[in-house]
Amino acid sequence: MKYTDTRDKNVSISLKEAVLGGMNKKTGGLYIPVTFPSLPTSILERNLTPSFRDIAYESAKLYCEGEIDDSSLQQIIADCYPFPAKVVPIDPTTYVLELFHGPTCAFKDFGARFMARIMSYFNKDETENLHILVATSGDTGSAVGSAFSGVPGIDVTILYPTGKISPLQEKQLSTFTGNVRALSVKGTFDDCQKMVKTAFTDKDLRSKFRLSSANSINIARLLPQSFYYTYSSLVVKNRCWADNKIEDPSIIMVVPSGNFGNITSGLIAKEMGAPIKGFIAATNANKTVPDWLASGEYKPRPSISTYSNAMDVGDPSNYERIKSFYTLDSIRKLFASYWTDDEGTLQAIRNCHRRTGYIIDPHGAIGWQAWDDMRNGEMQNLINGIPGDPSKPGLTPSLTSWANDVPEGKTVGILLETAHPAKFGAIVKNAIGREPTIPERLGKVLSLPDNSIPITNDYNLFKEWLMENL
Repeated sequence: MKYTDTRDKNVSISLKEAVLGGMNKKTGGLYIPVTFPSLPTSILERNLTPSFRDIAYESAKLYCEGEIDDSSLQQIIADCYPFPAKVVPIDPTTYVLELFHGPTCAFKDFGARFMARIMSYFNKDETENLHILVATSGDTGSAVGSAFSGVPGIDVTILYPTGKISPLQEKQLSTFTGNVRALSVKGTFDDCQKMVKTAFTDKDLRSKFRLSSANSINIARLLPQSFYYTYSSLVVKNRCWADNKIEDPSIIMVVPSGNFGNITSGLIAKEMGAPIKGFIAATNANKTVPDWLASGEYKPRPSISTYSNAMDVGDPSNYERIKSFYTLDSIRKLFASYWTDDEGTLQAIRNCHRRTGYIIDPHGAIGWQAWDDMRNGEMQNLINGIPGDPSKPGLTPSLTSWANDVPEGKTVGILLETAHPAKFGAIVKNAIGREPTIPERLGKVLSLPDNSIPITNDYNLFKEWLMENL
């Protein structure tokens, strides 16, 4: 398998080069597979759903062919995923895909652990350390820090916006030691991400250090996230008749979306043959992509702080990948988009709990509300051509082509619950009157000392720190 560049299709490199390089430092482009391989029918058409690890191995093998031997890849998969991806029904046509059972209680564990292990595999014969730079708007940093902690030959620097993530998320980030360090930046996530991207194209840094990324700009983060889309869609396809007497369901993946890496992974899974009909991209007030789908014009903007802070991204990196895969019309057929504000987020947490008994986090709550609105009339309004206002919360108008592709009575939703609600205890309490129980693995970090390093939003100062400390 070869990989190319979103900005230069003449580029053809190996997985090792794509993973260790992070992005094309000459063009600023992102790496993508030249083609999407198809999963074997033995995986897709088996009556009994294969295990998550089996699906992960068979999927990864297609992208690692010729670079990681089968035995090593099987061991990597086993090491990555000692925890499950749970599919939980919460009403007759809604399943929640719980992605918070990993060590840091967020979906980022699925991508970060795989990436850490294949980076270590590819880096084992190098004489110089690899330096990972990563910006985080919430859960990425803790997942990456946990995944790379203690990995020989690799150092990690995490940038996060001061005061713009939940207290528990900040505690997770600020307590790393050893080869993982966290910088608390007086700015926004977009500021952090811009500094990381600038560092990758900085000739002084490139000449002195081996740099790579652990954000979703690195293809090694996106490929493993496709595993749980394939797994959950096969689980639901195979159990849907027993659960709700729906045969051959039209499965809609509902994806809380910020940097749009997660939904890009879903698109990859669909291209590989996963039985997914379409997607809903659920966003907060940082609605750059919904506005693009409604108007056809992409306008990045400064990010806005919201309750769903992991989605506070005004210029999503993976827009570039999505645009390189599909035309705008094709994208409109593949996924609808939805946005809401903080008040809508609180109401969604409240409504989901009241109607299903399920306690959901602020990111998943926006997805739940998007799905609930869609199946309770909003999608029919689009089909009927009723005009909408993209400046107001709700499904983005004009996506009639996507709506018309969904067979009536066959639609089932899989909602990605991307983080444990306990990471946002105060917000959840504001909505339902009580905080969720904190898992033991999260509670342990509360007593650890703060080791974060404060820094201003100034690239030159950041560069100076890197030159002195890497």
